[in-house]
Amino acid sequence: MKSWLKELREQKSYTQEEVAKKAGIERTTYASIEQGRRNPSVSKAIRIASVLDFDWTIFFDEKLRESTHKKLTKIGG
Repeated sequence: MKSWLKELREQKSYTQEEVAKKAGIERTTYASIEQGRRNPSVSKAIRIASVLDFDWTIFFDEKLRESTHKKLTKIGG
């Protein structure tokens, strides 16, 4: 599960449907990405990142994901 992605979405108070619509993808596709069952293409990663305001390369870089998750943890709690 991409908990960092869910955390970013929830910080914006968006539903999965809202993110998907703004990114121009199906909600089921977005949900699969957020749940870790599917990896996004570069174009989908860029669109999702644009909606949620983060660096799209986080999808593909483990160290960036860990750093972002640590920042979110500090901000949120």
